[in-house]
Amino acid sequence: MKITSSEFIRGIVGPNDILERDIPQICFVGRSNVGKSSLINALVGKKDLVKTGKKPGKTTEINFFLINKNKFYFVDLPGYGYARGNKEKIRELILWYLAESGVKPYVVVLVLDSKVGLTDFDKDMLDVLRGEKHNYIIIANKSDKLNQKELSEKLKLIKIESGEENVFPYSAMNKKGTDELLKKILFGL
Repeated sequence: MKITSSEFIRGIVGPNDILERDIPQICFVGRSNVGKSSLINALVGKKDLVKTGKKPGKTTEINFFLINKNKFYFVDLPGYGYARGNKEKIRELILWYLAESGVKPYVVVLVLDSKVGLTDFDKDMLDVLRGEKHNYIIIANKSDKLNQKELSEKLKLIKIESGEENVFPYSAMNKKGTDELLKKILFGL
């Protein structure tokens, strides 16, 4: 499937009628400064659909972007692990969406920094995703920051630590593999 249109709809911080719409939600979650915004921008082919900041912790709401005129939403969750303001409030908002809101995302895209690897925060998020029985995929973003050998070693370590065989390397900077990644995320839609 090709993305032909994308637009910001709204940000929420709790119950909202947008959660009840019969439109599939593809959720992006990860640590602050891991490149979620850049990843979403690369997938939709725009530089500025999702605002990116030089400082981590810019996103403090759950942001909804309508893709292909009512086909599905990309849902950008705030980054965990760092946030300007109240870290606990951000954590609670993420957990509310994933565990208490009643939403069952079509897929959750867990975005890691390939250079940093799997952090304790990421392991906690994996536990939540598994506990709630969400479909998810793991993306190792910023793969352009490593040479082939380093990337191979990091991916192997992420697979071992996460217990997941499928970890997909990606670079939102060079966008190599965007079509393949989009197919994995949108499989079946």
